Amino acid sequence: MQPHRPERRVSDAVMLSPSAAIDAAECHRLLRSAAIGRISVSSGALPVVVPVNYVLLGDVILLRPAAGALLSTAVDEAIVAFEVDHYDFVEHRGWSVMVQGPARLLREEGELRMALAQPMLPWGDPDSPFFVAVDCVRVTGRRIGRLPPAIPSAELD
Repeated sequence: MQPHRPERRVSDAVMLSPSAAIDAAECHRLLRSAAIGRISVSSGALPVVVPVNYVLLGDVILLRPAAGALLSTAVDEAIVAFEVDHYDFVEHRGWSVMVQGPARLLREEGELRMALAQPMLPWGDPDSPFFVAVDCVRVTGRRIGRLPPAIPSAELD
């Protein structure tokens, strides 16, 4: 005996529109509009995604991890992914921007002075000496949104 499965109707599904690509200039504008993102790194051969605060400086994302944090060691000379997004739960639409590129710990005195001048504090350790720079080698973005209301299935017959 087969379990009863209710008939699915077009109007029952949440229908999202195909995502639409965002051009590079808009991706950079959206990156500048946010302060919190997620960085994806590899740690012990496993993927790890960490929320971070950041500042966009031209084509470089600047992070300031706390001393001893995963990011203060795992990202040096690694290729990483960085993502920022926004979703409006009322309007059912939003956007996502992803950056891919090499990350490095800042070590040169001039770079550290420039980084210290940015309006950003590390989470947990205000005296953290670590700064991570992610070069924006590949920047892509997508907008997502809801389609107009579905036609009730009774009207499709």
